[in-house]
Amino acid sequence: MPKKARVMLLEAFNEPLTARELDIPKLEVGQVLVRITAAGICGSDVHMWTGKDPRTPRPMILGHEGVGEVVEVAGEKRSVDGEPLGAGQAILWNRGVVCGKCYWCTRAGQPGLCPERWVYGIHRSIHQPTFLNGCYSETIVLDAGTDIFTIPDEVDPAVLVPASCSGATMAHGIELCPPKAGDSVVVQGPGPLGIFAVAFARERGASEIVVIGGTQERLEMCRAMGATTLLNRRTLSIDERRQAVLDRTDGRGADLVIDAVGHPEVVREGMALTRRGGTYLSVGVGAPVGTVELDLYRDIELKNLRLQGVWVSHTRHTRQAMELILSDPERFGALITHRFTLEEATEALRTVQARKAVKAVLIPG
Repeated sequence: MPKKARVMLLEAFNEPLTARELDIPKLEVGQVLVRITAAGICGSDVHMWTGKDPRTPRPMILGHEGVGEVVEVAGEKRSVDGEPLGAGQAILWNRGVVCGKCYWCTRAGQPGLCPERWVYGIHRSIHQPTFLNGCYSETIVLDAGTDIFTIPDEVDPAVLVPASCSGATMAHGIELCPPKAGDSVVVQGPGPLGIFAVAFARERGASEIVVIGGTQERLEMCRAMGATTLLNRRTLSIDERRQAVLDRTDGRGADLVIDAVGHPEVVREGMALTRRGGTYLSVGVGAPVGTVELDLYRDIELKNLRLQGVWVSHTRHTRQAMELILSDPERFGALITHRFTLEEATEALRTVQARKAVKAVLIPG
């Protein structure tokens, strides 16, 4: 077993990450040492790097989206499907670890809301167990409470990286507000969340899927996933976008509108595009971004509107996203537009911050 791991450490906001070598701790029973084969750069990582997320205990290793290969298991640890884990197995894991005992984990069936839930690369510094607890690293130590999936060896690990965050979060949203066969869906934002929204809506049988965004390359990726109409907000006014949606929904508005942007400015437009009795699903907010003023009578009550928020995801959602990707890995591979070495992590963060990448990944090895 290696004794040290190269990591990229967040020590100061808005400053380059620092390359360090950290000791690999002695594993406790049930823990798994994993060699990272691909780590995703998430928009939440940018929020943390820039000091906009209150959950940032420095010094820390960023990165909650990871795929890797088992190096060592302390005692016995099984996958969610009951397979014993051993050295050399390719795996993906649920990014959050929950207590499994509280009201939300047991009676409510909402483990993502567990008060004790913590996430790799978000909640813990390098001074807290499991010490190597972020994916911007050569290796990571997975806690005994982590839910782990085995994955096919032949699949490019980078392609599966989005399953653990954007894919799983959108799977959660679709589970809460599933479109029915023949429904009309509007997706605000053609980033990773929006692209998964399109793919899940198509899988559920939505007949009209409209995507609103400002980057034509990303809009075209949504078309490849099943979008039927693309509306570029840089060339169409808000009134023109609304008319386009009404034209495609017999003047009613969409059955389901999904906010995959996470910014207050899109909410009023999105709610106006939702039909009476329809659903507005907010998935994109992952950190404090501000407020929006609503007219409770006109915007919600009079329309009998369902307004649904989504916070994170859990194991079953990660599985749903993983299986969606594995159904067509070549198509989902198009999302991975940028690859960086571990030492290029700061450049990767800047690339995502500048919205130059659809999905960027680190390849530590």
